[in-house]
Amino acid sequence: MFYEYLPHELARLGVVSKASELDRCQVATQVRVAQERAGNAIMAPAEPHHLSELFIAELRRLQWERIAGLMELDRMPVYMASRDLRAVRYEERRLRRLVKDMAEAEWSGVAAPEVSRHRVFRIDARPVGGFSRPDMPAPVVHLAAASPDEAAARAGAVHGGKGGLYERVGYRIASAEQVLPEPGELF
Repeated sequence: MFYEYLPHELARLGVVSKASELDRCQVATQVRVAQERAGNAIMAPAEPHHLSELFIAELRRLQWERIAGLMELDRMPVYMASRDLRAVRYEERRLRRLVKDMAEAEWSGVAAPEVSRHRVFRIDARPVGGFSRPDMPAPVVHLAAASPDEAAARAGAVHGGKGGLYERVGYRIASAEQVLPEPGELF
């Protein structure tokens, strides 16, 4: 079985890779951005799953704050993941899983493991038939899937049935956007 990244691992790895070579001022800016995002996520309507915008924003906020604290404690002028023991452990775990996946792929005859086959997507819904009220926010869900189409299909299967989130309020799935890892990041 090839390794599937968990959302908290993707958020952690993404922040560590983004932080590399940033100075204290740049990291402080990212901390503020992450805090604002988490604050905005608290104000958003609750999502029906544990995996949510709030959960993802909090994971990122915690990582940025941890990195800023480490830089202050170790007096790092620029963040270097090689001096961050947690980041080193994350990377060691990731490499062990990759080696294991490659061995399993070779043993099973698969050409190569698909390391980042599961990503987290934000699925937005829009009103059916153009009925839109400002007091009725569009439902948002976050799901893990291999592609935007698979994420949309899963959201429709889980929430589109009789009495489901989308059917109940008259919405249809409008978009599925990858949020973890951020587009362009490879794990």
